[in-house]
Amino acid sequence: MFGFLRRRCGDADLAADLTQDTFVRAARAITGFTGGSETAWLLSIARNLLIDHWKRRRLDVDDGADLGSLLGSADVAHDVTTRLAVHDTLRQLGDRDRRLLTLLYVDGFSIAEVAAMSGATEGAIRTAAHRARGSFHTRFTATPDARNSRGPHATSP
Repeated sequence: MFGFLRRRCGDADLAADLTQDTFVRAARAITGFTGGSETAWLLSIARNLLIDHWKRRRLDVDDGADLGSLLGSADVAHDVTTRLAVHDTLRQLGDRDRRLLTLLYVDGFSIAEVAAMSGATEGAIRTAAHRARGSFHTRFTATPDARNSRGPHATSP
């Protein structure tokens, strides 16, 4: 839990506080636990606490997003126009693809963590992620903002 939170926020003290809060919240809600993966349940609580923290501090939740990996180029990941095009493209995807790519590239979960949360195998998550990325790239390269960016999929003017 601590490692996940530390990677996401970059602050060991905050990660320690949120880790403690995760277990306190889990202890209070244990009667509502319906079974399944305890790891997935705890990671969900930790993720929600971190999002709540960011909202209270009014930070952009996407600041830690690994959009460079999704786009294939770290150079364009911080360009505002490109980031807006990415978010617009994610909204065009089906729920499952959007949630999967968000978990992997925005929330920073690993394939193994997503597999634990969903109850699927790592192989199934890799396959679904590959298909979701393909769907994302097809839509993303069709948007005018993406074509006009400096991205790896941009067309020549």
